[in-house]
Amino acid sequence: MRKYELNELREMYLSFFESKGHLRLPSFSLVPQNDPSILLINAGMTPLKPYFTGRAVPPRKRVTTCQKCIRTPDIENVGKTSRHATFFEMLGNFSFGDYFKKEAIPWAWEFMTKVLEIPEDRLYVSVYEEDDEAYEIWNKDVGLPPEKIFRMGKEDNFWEHGTGPCGPCSEIYYDRGADKGCGKPDCTVGCDCDRFIEVWNNVFTQFDKQEDGTYLELANKNIDTGMGLERLACIMQNVDNIFEVDAIRAILDHVCRIANVSYGKEYKKDVSIRVITDHSRSVTMMVSDGILPSNEGRGYVLRRLLRRAARHGRLLGIDRLFLAEIADTIIECFGEAYPNLVEKRDYIKKVISLEEERFYATVDQGMIILEEYMNQVRKNGSNKLTGEMVFKLHDTYGFPLDLTREIANENSISIDEEGFHNEMRIQKEKAREAHKSKESSAWEKDLFANTDKTLTTKFIGYEETTGEGIVQFIILNNELSENAQQDDEVTIVLDTTPFYAESGGQVGDTGVIYNNNFKMEVYDCKKTSDGKFLHIGKIVSGAVQVGDKVTASIDVEKRKATARNHTVTHLLHKALKNILGDHVNQAGSMVSPDRLRFDFTHFSAMTQEQIEAVENEVNSKILANLPVNTRIMTVDEAKKSGATALFDEKYGDVVRVVSAGDYSSELCGGTHLSSTGEAGLIKILSESGISAGVRRIEALTGFNALNYYKEKEKYLKHAAEAAKSSTEDLVKKIESLFDELKTTRKALEEANTKLINSNLDNIISKSRTVKGIKIIASKMEGLDMNALRNTSDIIKNKIGSGVVILISEKDGKVNLIVSATKDAVEAGIHSGKIIKEAAAACGGGGGGRPDMAQAGGKDPSGMDKALEIAEKMAIEML
Repeated sequence: MRKYELNELREMYLSFFESKGHLRLPSFSLVPQNDPSILLINAGMTPLKPYFTGRAVPPRKRVTTCQKCIRTPDIENVGKTSRHATFFEMLGNFSFGDYFKKEAIPWAWEFMTKVLEIPEDRLYVSVYEEDDEAYEIWNKDVGLPPEKIFRMGKEDNFWEHGTGPCGPCSEIYYDRGADKGCGKPDCTVGCDCDRFIEVWNNVFTQFDKQEDGTYLELANKNIDTGMGLERLACIMQNVDNIFEVDAIRAILDHVCRIANVSYGKEYKKDVSIRVITDHSRSVTMMVSDGILPSNEGRGYVLRRLLRRAARHGRLLGIDRLFLAEIADTIIECFGEAYPNLVEKRDYIKKVISLEEERFYATVDQGMIILEEYMNQVRKNGSNKLTGEMVFKLHDTYGFPLDLTREIANENSISIDEEGFHNEMRIQKEKAREAHKSKESSAWEKDLFANTDKTLTTKFIGYEETTGEGIVQFIILNNELSENAQQDDEVTIVLDTTPFYAESGGQVGDTGVIYNNNFKMEVYDCKKTSDGKFLHIGKIVSGAVQVGDKVTASIDVEKRKATARNHTVTHLLHKALKNILGDHVNQAGSMVSPDRLRFDFTHFSAMTQEQIEAVENEVNSKILANLPVNTRIMTVDEAKKSGATALFDEKYGDVVRVVSAGDYSSELCGGTHLSSTGEAGLIKILSESGISAGVRRIEALTGFNALNYYKEKEKYLKHAAEAAKSSTEDLVKKIESLFDELKTTRKALEEANTKLINSNLDNIISKSRTVKGIKIIASKMEGLDMNALRNTSDIIKNKIGSGVVILISEKDGKVNLIVSATKDAVEAGIHSGKIIKEAAAACGGGGGGRPDMAQAGGKDPSGMDKALEIAEKMAIEML
């Protein structure tokens, strides 16, 4: 049996099913599209669910993919065994109501035995115990003898998930040989040992499970095939586990070189080597799909994987940043299959290095805190860290839960996970709102599940601002309705509309829908994943029903203002790349009639000079009045033309490319200007950080920018009038006023000091002497801390030896100072201890050295008491 490399096997599989009429699709992003139920794609069929459920029409009825997947439920076992992993690739061939068992089963056998040339005597199959059809195909069409076909129960060979589409499975098993088995006489397919391993799983989706548990036949039956690429490679390369597969072994060997260790010599080191090998692959793939480290959602999954890998690097003795080096090897091994790895190489390495650096900056301090917590619980006779402790480690020091659990377990200590999750829940309730996107997905499931999927909305808004349409659906009180009337809050779906539906960061259009019998004010427009446009608003007069012919008209001025912001967003993106570097990528945006918000990947705050440079470059392109053109082309053509594609966007085969002259070119479905000059100008309002490695710019364009400058001009004129100056000389005038104020204050302080000095002899005369040391305690009037300190120094110089205690109130704040000469300190005085006790009497705190200490307080009514305490303590110390 020939040994094939991992990359060869992937290509062989996809090419084979292309030869069977399947459309080869590239792997979908690890970020799910329009599916808020999961954080990350975790199975080959997951991105194709809309095609299986009928919510969307597939590009072809036969599809084949190799899908990137991540699963983390068993993350604690990754490394401890050579079987577990978080990242894997799933090969799949899918039929959406096209071919079924008669084709799927023989094709699977053909690929295994003819293409890969796996000996037939090594292969066995299983079928669901009641699936006679599949059994007959294996036995009569393929020619397998009955002893090679195993009937299994529902638990093993029937796929279902609650109600809905489901069906029997048929699996292909590979016999690794008796030496890999348990040695029992009855060892066969289904045994728990390592001899017979499942390679190929055909799911025949042929039933629709009802609420009462009955199964109805589906009109359109589907095929969902899953085969783990890494597991197939293990068989073809005759290795025991995925870490021995060629491409993954290359990563593992690189880890060993960096750590200067050998694999297979020591269990603990092997655990760390496997953790780094697996997690670094997951991290690299996630970052390439636009995921960034954060404390929630998929960003938190990325953070915990990266930090777990970094910690295991420390356990191997690696004392520097190294994960970006490992990413290089991953990119070399997988870049041909996943080109975005190569395209984003520098960006991927930068994100990984920054997060690794951030972890090392906090991990040492966090480890100290964790050690303190573990010692604390031991002293209290417990062996469990509280939820509050674990949450603080997570929130303050960036320790993912599993990392704290892992370290605690190594020290025979458990953690209160329920308490931790409760703390997390409290934090999330304070900080987050529910995803708005779930609102529209709920409508799709609840309201359109049983409607005709071909009833979609044609969008004419690129060319038209008004259009005729037919009412297809009316949603009233979250239910489909045949009609609605005045004052009803409704959602209407038309067959044709000029209204742009919210997507790609651009808000939905507003406007009116009307005919002779009714009028509706539309204040938002969204769309479903299968192309229905949801016009949301209120009927202000008359009544409407399904089937009515209506006119839909958008608010043209708002659309124009939104277009200004959207076109300028493209210019801004390009300018940021030019000024800051190619690592800049769009990480989110919001364009509305009022303003634009642009989130982008960058790893430090922009300087004022950089902000001005970006603003100037965008304004220069606006003033150049570049033509804005839209072209329709394939995704490959668009990328070859140099058009920028966004990380988290899902594109169809045909895309719109929006270009501003030769300056910028992006894949975009939004509405734009005809030329950049229509934007007027841009004014950047702010630049700030919103998460690790992501910055945000907010800006105005057009009339909004002009109004901003008008407001600023008005404030400037008012300020100039108040300062009795012209606007041109205002800065000089303010500087002159400040100089005058400074001079006046200095004169007042000098006069005050002279007044105080004239009273110092009176203050000194009231001192008391203890064992030859003078103690002067006095309440002063209206002195700040600087003046109090100066007065204390003057008194010490006058008396030569002693303790000076002064207290004063200035602008509602108490200032207290205690100072002592050298001989007073030698005699026992400690100014810091005195002031700590005295300051508490007036609601303050402070401290200092034996010879000098100062404090502030909030309660002037306690000044007399504070002075009394300080004087008493000084006497006692002497």
